[in-house]
Amino acid sequence: MIRIVFWLLVGSSAIGCCVAAAYYGRDIPFASQWPLYEALRTTASIIFAVVGAWLAIIYPERLKISFGKNNSSGKAAGNVGILLYPAIYSTIILVCVLFVGIAAPVIKQVPVLMVRIDVLRSVSFTVLTILTLWQIAVVVMTVIPAHLIKTSADIEQAHQEVLDQKSRLVQTRAPDKP
Repeated sequence: MIRIVFWLLVGSSAIGCCVAAAYYGRDIPFASQWPLYEALRTTASIIFAVVGAWLAIIYPERLKISFGKNNSSGKAAGNVGILLYPAIYSTIILVCVLFVGIAAPVIKQVPVLMVRIDVLRSVSFTVLTILTLWQIAVVVMTVIPAHLIKTSADIEQAHQEVLDQKSRLVQTRAPDKP
């Protein structure tokens, strides 16, 4: 129930942001929007690089398989997708931002479109808002692999502590003599 309420709040907040962006974005000149696009591009690039580095560090064997090299263990890493999705999404966001960067100057040269500059600004700011909200979700997604690693380390530590306790019990218990 809490999850449903949480996702309803997140979804309605996102829709509210997009509606506000569409309405108020018509008064925000593209020159003021572009620095936000650049910040989004920078963030997406950083996420892409960090996730790529994590992938190379955590799953080097899986990467070797992906590029046609043999896997000595015969196992594929099951959590690669969790790391891969943020990189994929950041790539899509980067492509969109790069496309806006080349489309905007071209659109400014079309007189028919410039008649409705307010609509173009509104569309641009709405696109910026959607991409930014998506990038926020991607940033949150990058925490998941760190959480999995910590959980795995905690389980391993608890398992080791149990083994240590068993070992101490065996050592301190005197053997029964007949």
